Amino acid sequence: MEEVKILIVDDHQLILNGISDMLRSVKQFKIIGRASNGKEAIEKVISLEPDVIFMDISMPIMNGIEATGIISKQFPNIKILALTQHEESEYVQQILSLGGSGYLLKNSKKEEFIDAINAVMEGKRYLSRQISDQMINDLLTPKAEVKKVSKPIPLTRREREIIKKIADELSNQEIADDLFISLRTVETHRRNIMQKLKVKSVVSLIKYAAQQGIIDLK
Repeated sequence: MEEVKILIVDDHQLILNGISDMLRSVKQFKIIGRASNGKEAIEKVISLEPDVIFMDISMPIMNGIEATGIISKQFPNIKILALTQHEESEYVQQILSLGGSGYLLKNSKKEEFIDAINAVMEGKRYLSRQISDQMINDLLTPKAEVKKVSKPIPLTRREREIIKKIADELSNQEIADDLFISLRTVETHRRNIMQKLKVKSVVSLIKYAAQQGIIDLK
């Protein structure tokens, strides 16, 4: 395979450094740039002309879904792989429908990153194993077993703010800094929200918030 030029887009420096370090060891992969939001990604695409983009979904200024649509329309030959912690099928469908070439979770192993790049460079689409298994299970689940949208549970303005920050993949400390409250206050709110909504994971929390219109997956 010829050299593959890669652009990494994520608003967390730790993720940018981790992916760069992981892929730099593969001889045919060349990290040519980084961006921290969708708007910056578009600018970097114009100047750097990457072959593959790893695109985070939740970012400030312009999210990865919007950026994917714009880049795919203007530069259809560039392969865009969503890289996120969101497991919901709605995100997968949006990315693929807008021209994205694949979907990876941030906890994917190095082998999956390599497989994904190789697959999209061959013109194929790639879904991480976990996402692929989940979508198959969704298809096989009888409609009668699909849960109906639950009735809204009253949430305070602050609780809604924190849910939106969680959906944007902010850490507890980042939420505290953004809202000018203490870390302990955020932890308390987060615990109370999970208990109030009777959810046990961030994925379930985001699904509920999307169903009730607290956040917008688009």
